[in-house]
Amino acid sequence: MPEKRMRPAVGAAMAIALSGCGPAATPPVVVPPSSRSAPSAAERAAPPSTTDATLVMLGTGTPNPDPDHSGPALAIIARGKVYLVDAGAGVVRRAAAAQKAGVKELTMPALDRVFLTHLHSDHTIGLPDLMLTPWVLDRTEPLTVYGPPGTNAMVENLEKAYAADIDDRLHGLEPINRTGWQAKAVEIAPGVVYRGDGMTITAFAVQHANWAHAYGYTFQTTQRRIVVSGDTVPVEEVVRQCNGCDVLVHEVYSTAGFARRTKDWQAYHAGAHTSTAQLAQLALRARPKLLVLYHQLYWGSSDADLLREIQAAGYHGKVVSARDLDVF
Repeated sequence: MPEKRMRPAVGAAMAIALSGCGPAATPPVVVPPSSRSAPSAAERAAPPSTTDATLVMLGTGTPNPDPDHSGPALAIIARGKVYLVDAGAGVVRRAAAAQKAGVKELTMPALDRVFLTHLHSDHTIGLPDLMLTPWVLDRTEPLTVYGPPGTNAMVENLEKAYAADIDDRLHGLEPINRTGWQAKAVEIAPGVVYRGDGMTITAFAVQHANWAHAYGYTFQTTQRRIVVSGDTVPVEEVVRQCNGCDVLVHEVYSTAGFARRTKDWQAYHAGAHTSTAQLAQLALRARPKLLVLYHQLYWGSSDADLLREIQAAGYHGKVVSARDLDVF
């Protein structure tokens, strides 16, 4: 089935949508936001009915405190189960917003497993919220936190940091369950890290600055394969994992914006992230049916600029610059 972006692009977001991944026979169509009417909240988050896996962009942001882009986090929903990737700032409230808008699976009790790409603060600062808030709202299962080495120490120290809160809720006046506050860390290595309920999840190594362990994830169901890059420079393993996948969710920065950065920041970003020009070349080889940009570093550019840069670098497949609460 053709991929569908369930929330039409409005505001800053725009999309280039063409069939195929190679050079286009006709110029790509850029759909201006002014040509679309604003959808309702339910329309923005209505899950597709033609697939067994739904991707919800809970947060598309970076460390920059952009009120329109919460911290990096997404949800993949299959057979009623919720699989979170990363826990950026606002992850729980974004899940609640998506649930309110029509993604019925994103209830608080369902938020019981998360897969961390790496331990940078912008990807984990919402973790204590994810550990405790759904418990207050009736989650009885412990939160399982899959992640690279160091995840166990992070979870243990967060439980210590919130020990007074946990003790007060357990032994005070709140009518609260005794189990949902717990978190279980599972430190993983590249390979299959989860299999069950019709879902197979594979972690794979990526390269992100000085992190010794940084991962992307592949989510495979009967009907759909979704690949999430995490934070990374272009790596061949993303191409191998996707290989014509249904959706490739990949981080990106503006090539034009990069030129405006100082030399020291250019050196960091060149060793940590992926430019629009680099992503275009990667996508030509990965051949996703849909390329979704997230963790966008704009630096004065817009969503439309990102898409134009990818087109100019030679990629003419279907690509969307995601916004919070987009559903694919």
